[in-house]
Amino acid sequence: MQKDKPFSQACENNKAPILEKLTELFKQPGTILEIGTGTGQHAVHFASHLPHLVWQPSDHPQNAQLARAWIDDSELGNIYSPIALNVLEGNWSGLPAIDGVFSANTAHIMAWQEVEAMFHGVSRILPVNGLFCLYGPFSYGSRHTSESNSRFDLSLRTQAPHMGIRDMEDLVALGAETGLALEDDFEMPANNRLLVWRKF
Repeated sequence: MQKDKPFSQACENNKAPILEKLTELFKQPGTILEIGTGTGQHAVHFASHLPHLVWQPSDHPQNAQLARAWIDDSELGNIYSPIALNVLEGNWSGLPAIDGVFSANTAHIMAWQEVEAMFHGVSRILPVNGLFCLYGPFSYGSRHTSESNSRFDLSLRTQAPHMGIRDMEDLVALGAETGLALEDDFEMPANNRLLVWRKF
């Protein structure tokens, strides 16, 4: 057991409610790509509870090995080694065959150009009817769903102008452009949502 593994309190807080939804959504055996794996806490939790799935962690090249400690300690046979994936470079060819995609708390950290690239890449690798589950805070008609999300959005934009909570109107339009239809929009704890897109 490795000491001082990277730790995200947000992952600990939201892993159970996210797992509850993923259990309903990813019922068939397959390989799930996680974009923005981070510490690996989500990957380990989901793979341990969903043994019919193989989890493929990925993250930006600067962070791709951050999940290694959690994954190695888990000794789970259904998690692949984390891979480096820069959505802007479009280097999706090194992936195994993907049946579904999951990403948490990435869209508001990425620049909008990167969000667009993520949707285009996901659409290319998903089979028809494959699901893309995107978790995080979102606004609706340029209105935040809570005062805390409004403060969070301001904090993000103060840190870096390219960051910010994404609006559903923009995401739905982007999905239509890239062959992804919004199928479900689940309310989650702490003013977050789980958006479910289906490849058409």
